[in-house]
Amino acid sequence: PQGETGAMVRLLTPDTGLIAAYVAGGRGRQMRAVMVPGNRVAAEFTTRPGSQLPFARLELEHSRAALITEPLPAAAMQWACGLTATALPERQTYPALHAALDALLDAIAMAPSARGWVSGLIAYETLLLSELGYGGQAPPPAPDFPAQLAQLA
Repeated sequence: PQGETGAMVRLLTPDTGLIAAYVAGGRGRQMRAVMVPGNRVAAEFTTRPGSQLPFARLELEHSRAALITEPLPAAAMQWACGLTATALPERQTYPALHAALDALLDAIAMAPSARGWVSGLIAYETLLLSELGYGGQAPPPAPDFPAQLAQLA
């Protein structure tokens, strides 16, 4: 929330990456259904000089707002969007993550149960960690501490 009806948003775009912006009237009646995490929107940005946040005008392209009433899909959408918004640095492009997040949110919306999308959520989290530079080789196996203790005695 920002002011009486304004809102601060974080949008993931395929070309620019994660962008924080101010949406005038974002908490108002007309924009309430648009501002649901997981919705696909068209955004028009207006920038100001200096370090001010850009203004965004949003238009709904694809709504996933109906899933908010279902506890498990709503939690999964909140988790995927929240994780993405907090983990990614701003203004760095991640086109693979953008496409994967959109596909994951579509899977959550279409699957009759969590069995249909939980593996996609795990794959998305793995991709996000990989894109951020985590992963690589598996850790070495844990040492056999009882054998090492026996050798010392």
